[in-house]
Amino acid sequence: MEALQEMEEAEQTPEDMISNDFLDDLETDVAVEEASVTSDESDFDWSSIDTSHLPSSYKTNSWQEKELLQLADHFFQQYTHLCPDRKPLFIHPHNECGVQKFVSTTVRPTLLPYPDMYYWSGCASFVCDYLIMEPLKCPITPPSSLYSSTTILKYQRGNCFDFTVLLCSLLIGAGYDAYCVHGYATLEMCSLDQTQELCPRLRKPPEVPEEEDPNKYRIKYPLEPQSQFELQQKAKKEEETESTQEEEREEEVVVEVDKPKRDPLHGLRVHAWVLVLSGKRKVPETFFINPFTGNHHSTTDECFLGIESIWNHRNYWVNMQDCRKGCKDLSFDLNDSFCWEIMLSESNKPSQLPTESSQKDTDDMEKEEIGMSFEMPLSWVAQIKVSCREYENPFSRGKKVILYDKAKQEKWAAYANEDGLVERLTVYADSDRTEVLEVKEWFKHREDLLYMREVNKQTQLITEHFKPGHPLLLKAHSYTSLEPETERTVEFYHTARVDGLWKRFENATEMTEYFVGREDFLHMRHTEFGERDQKMEKAGVTADANPRPIVQIKEYFHRNPEKPADEDIEERIFMVIDDVIQLTYHLELHDTIASKVVFCRVIGREKREDEIFLSRENTVKYQPWSSEKHKNMRRLYDLLWELRAEQKDLKQQVRDSEAEMLNILMVREDEEANIKLSVSIYSTAKREQQHEAMV
Repeated sequence: MEALQEMEEAEQTPEDMISNDFLDDLETDVAVEEASVTSDESDFDWSSIDTSHLPSSYKTNSWQEKELLQLADHFFQQYTHLCPDRKPLFIHPHNECGVQKFVSTTVRPTLLPYPDMYYWSGCASFVCDYLIMEPLKCPITPPSSLYSSTTILKYQRGNCFDFTVLLCSLLIGAGYDAYCVHGYATLEMCSLDQTQELCPRLRKPPEVPEEEDPNKYRIKYPLEPQSQFELQQKAKKEEETESTQEEEREEEVVVEVDKPKRDPLHGLRVHAWVLVLSGKRKVPETFFINPFTGNHHSTTDECFLGIESIWNHRNYWVNMQDCRKGCKDLSFDLNDSFCWEIMLSESNKPSQLPTESSQKDTDDMEKEEIGMSFEMPLSWVAQIKVSCREYENPFSRGKKVILYDKAKQEKWAAYANEDGLVERLTVYADSDRTEVLEVKEWFKHREDLLYMREVNKQTQLITEHFKPGHPLLLKAHSYTSLEPETERTVEFYHTARVDGLWKRFENATEMTEYFVGREDFLHMRHTEFGERDQKMEKAGVTADANPRPIVQIKEYFHRNPEKPADEDIEERIFMVIDDVIQLTYHLELHDTIASKVVFCRVIGREKREDEIFLSRENTVKYQPWSSEKHKNMRRLYDLLWELRAEQKDLKQQVRDSEAEMLNILMVREDEEANIKLSVSIYSTAKREQQHEAMV
């Protein structure tokens, strides 16, 4: 007996050697971590839920389900006999009525009637937002019960297995090849701790590498020559600095706060997530979905440490592959019997034709396969329903707060805030989240079509983004103050404007406008302003009666291929106060110096309205590539007449641009003071609430 006891002690796994006191302390730590992620309220008492109204399928088993449970028990006994060192399978837990149910029958494929729920991202986002995360009672063992998705949706809470079954049901209903996974993950993933992760909103898209020039005959320029002696001296200095830094580190005791502590149960923490195989719904690559966050993960992600089993609404598979390196080397070919042990033989599996066997042997094999095959019974779970009100208001606590590394994300339901705010992201300079760097806000259903606002707390720069359809055709508005003639940048939807204006920058002394797709090839106009008359300002004259004097107007044009280069203007400058007009023409391919024409004011001659005085003294022209017909005075006289008329029109356009900017400020002030939210004609519940509020 003593020898037998010694053998049993030697066969104990590290999990069995963990003391109960340690597990109790660990559960306490996990509960504290979960409370920091969700809230400080007490745990929900599942034993007090009312099950009297549930259908009979929740409380009893049909003969098919009883037969399935017998097959599951037989499969479980074979598994424990062949794999005594592995953990018990999560195969037939109890439901909310205390009845054993096979896990595959708990999956109820459902397609909800909402556009976003047809895609995996919409399903995952709804599940992680609608449900409140509850940690497992014991972090190293799966739960003893698995409730129906209808009960989980009713009380809006559950553990990782409840999240996974609901998400898998929605994904299968949407046409994805999805499976529930019982496995192991890191402490951060199991406890929904994202404080060490970068917020998905802050992740930069992957850079597309530039393709190398396939031309093998291109010139290869020599590298810059470097002194070998200087490189050796630089390497010696780096080695000396590294050695001194190491000595200082040994002398000083540095406490690393940001580095996470080592988890004593690393590799043993049970977790459940969703596996989506490639193929259906044009999924190009197999991937995981963490139901707690709704994020997409690669199958090689180091956060997933191993898989015990997977299942869907049709079958159950046990992983027979080595998971000592996590999931990165696993094969997800479920038809490979060496990698995955299937519980129920699939009758629709393509049969292999015998080569040289008798008909009698073939008949016996067919009879044996028919006897082994078993059709999975229908799910015992009632139809999953989500009302429009529940879909539009997924947060049971009013809002959801997620803490990331140096960031905090807050989410609200639509119409929860009077200004239409649905999400706010606050970026901090430190991990303790004390110094705010930037705040981003997202809006929905606003009549002014504002959908995003960015506020830089260091520069106080505010940037607002609008959807198409604003009465002023606004696309973006960047400013620090809504006071007139302060620095701001306004972007427009230029395809809806007649003048093709897509951006305008303005401050107290200048205004720059950018154009796209104009017939006259104008792409930029820059205006400089002078100071107002101080006497009129002191007299209390309004800004409209005392406008800023226009000092200079510059216009830049793209090349017009239908005109000769010496007739196609590239830049023209109107010096309004100095009464100077300067033209610069485009260059031909073989030209090196551009043609120029300058019209100056005659010194000592009084300027009169509607009078043009042209002489060789006030005209400077340099047109080396032009023909003789372009150099006569008659042509210059006609050109000056046109420029005088255009200068007058330009001054009026500048005044119109100033008035438009003032109108934008007035409209935006009114829109922010009287925020209105639009209600869809299909949202009957919201329209009833709006009608009741008006009455």
